[in-house]
Amino acid sequence: MSHDTQTTDRTTGEQGSPEEARVDARVEAAFAPVLERIAAGAVARERERRLPVAEVDELRRAGFGALRVPVSHGGWGASLEQEYRLLVRLGEADSNLPQLLRGHVAFVETQRAQPDGPLRDEWLHRLAAGDVLVGNAQAERGAATEVTTRLEQRGDDLVLTGRKYYSTGTIYSDWIWVGAVRVGGDRDGERVALSVRADAPGVTRVDDWAGFGQRLTGSGTTVFDDVVVDPRQVIPWGENAERRPLAHAQSLYQLVLLAALSGTARAVVRDAVAFVRPRTRTFGVGGTSSPREDPLVQRVVGRLSSIASSVEAITLAAVRHVDAADRAGAADDGHGARWEEALVRVFEAQQVVLPLVLEAATSLFEVGGASAVDTELALDRHWRNARTIASHNPAILRERAVGDYRLNGVLPAAPGAPAGAPAPATPR
Repeated sequence: MSHDTQTTDRTTGEQGSPEEARVDARVEAAFAPVLERIAAGAVARERERRLPVAEVDELRRAGFGALRVPVSHGGWGASLEQEYRLLVRLGEADSNLPQLLRGHVAFVETQRAQPDGPLRDEWLHRLAAGDVLVGNAQAERGAATEVTTRLEQRGDDLVLTGRKYYSTGTIYSDWIWVGAVRVGGDRDGERVALSVRADAPGVTRVDDWAGFGQRLTGSGTTVFDDVVVDPRQVIPWGENAERRPLAHAQSLYQLVLLAALSGTARAVVRDAVAFVRPRTRTFGVGGTSSPREDPLVQRVVGRLSSIASSVEAITLAAVRHVDAADRAGAADDGHGARWEEALVRVFEAQQVVLPLVLEAATSLFEVGGASAVDTELALDRHWRNARTIASHNPAILRERAVGDYRLNGVLPAAPGAPAGAPAPATPR
């Protein structure tokens, strides 16, 4: 699928362990054909605003949900970097796909972090089967950390009622990871996290995301209308948020967006090359000519290619910092300097990746004059999608936070939390 000027995929495992090589080979065999088919239909889906339901199902059946599940529980045992390399390639095929899988990526990490027990084992084995995806429904209208969705006991039933917004990917999911607050009883006011079947009676998923980009992520509304919940699927919010330091959750969610952007940069190069190669007329030059031999066109494509390889390298370097902190978490209880540094490295990557990908998505049009804006090509989707992803998190605030950390040692806060005191994020 990737154009022939990009060589950033490491599918042979030559520099890794035999186990990494095994996983790399398995990922390539399972997902390369799926990525090709997803890329082939991306423009048509964009023009028709057709949700990639079949494409998500292909990823599900190929085993995406099992990538990070430990081998001990029947999963693939992929490293965090292996998963994110696949997300970058998926972003190249269609940038909507990595983002809509964001909730699942975080949910798997949550289960990996739980202590040994029946529920953890049940979830890891279910995920290892490879045919289950989990969506995210956390954000609500109002303050960033406000939760009005209610969980209350009614007779013998535990019932969930509420409305979530920006519940990215939930429309494609089999289960939904929800944040709520208990109402009534001796645990009134307790924040909880819980899993709900997406097809349970009373669950309604609405594709009402109205943004001009990332229109196929299913980032719409999810309504819970007296949904009966399995009490075993409910845990105190602290057990969800604190099994990994909050830096971990922030890092994971942001890195998925950076992976989608890195994939977008690769797609920009691919589409620029595909557009230029067959053309026989250079803008501003009379008669027949060869744009691919034009030094100015070559310069643009060279710049696009350099951006693509650079932002991918930056993103994967940040992933490695998070992975290293995660692996070392047991030694320092997960709350040490490694995690702080890993989170800041992710925020630093954001500051560089966002403007470079937006530059690439704009400069793409310099290779073809007015013909490049033909709606049949849908080249504008790259800028619209990149701009939308870049708007999810306030980069200008993160830039200041990085400076505060370097100067004063203050750990960047989650949205809505005071500086130096991260709070559980409500990611979209």
